[in-house]
Amino acid sequence: MKNRFNFLLAVLSLSLAALACSLPNIPGVPGADGSLFSDNFEGFNQSWGTGTDADGAVEYENGGLRFQVFRTGYFIWSSPNEEEYSNIRIEVTAKNNSRDSYAAFGIICYQGTAKEDMYYFAVSPNGDYAIAKAVTGQEDLFLTNDNEWGASSLIPKNAASYRIGAECGNGTLSLFVNGQKVDSVQDATYTTGTVGLFAWNDEQPSGTDVTFDDFVITRLP
Repeated sequence: MKNRFNFLLAVLSLSLAALACSLPNIPGVPGADGSLFSDNFEGFNQSWGTGTDADGAVEYENGGLRFQVFRTGYFIWSSPNEEEYSNIRIEVTAKNNSRDSYAAFGIICYQGTAKEDMYYFAVSPNGDYAIAKAVTGQEDLFLTNDNEWGASSLIPKNAASYRIGAECGNGTLSLFVNGQKVDSVQDATYTTGTVGLFAWNDEQPSGTDVTFDDFVITRLP
């Protein structure tokens, strides 16, 4: 059984956060394709927060950004810059090397100055998903499936990779996997903020291992 996870509790105990989320104020780099920001995690523009400790690791590796979570019930994240975006679509490829099918990983949008404030879009290799809201000082709220994990046949089980998409519009939040919409909800608590990627570990030590690649942000119509 997959547990619920609480971003607030993870942040309070996450020593890696000082490395993974303390970033220079580097503006987003517009892509040649008209994107607001894109990154294939190669070359010298390594702006994402990185670091390794006993609980987890975020490091550039083999042309991607690799997240490993060693500690059970642990959540780590990283962001490329402090630029705020609104009304956007985010896409990223997640290469799944997790030993635990109950691992979870995905996209963060509209993260506030208080880093506990955000939306996040979680996908699990066992076919589960969630669109969630984190608020400072409160337990995280899963906006989908009556505040529980949901299962979708659109998420291939234990696939080698997933193309994850998140639309953060003006009051509408949608999750996509491999180009297909998995779910959509309405919530307008946050309308602007920074973006990021995350990984979470369930009950198996060192169970989560995911490498992100081909990250892109575009403006919604």
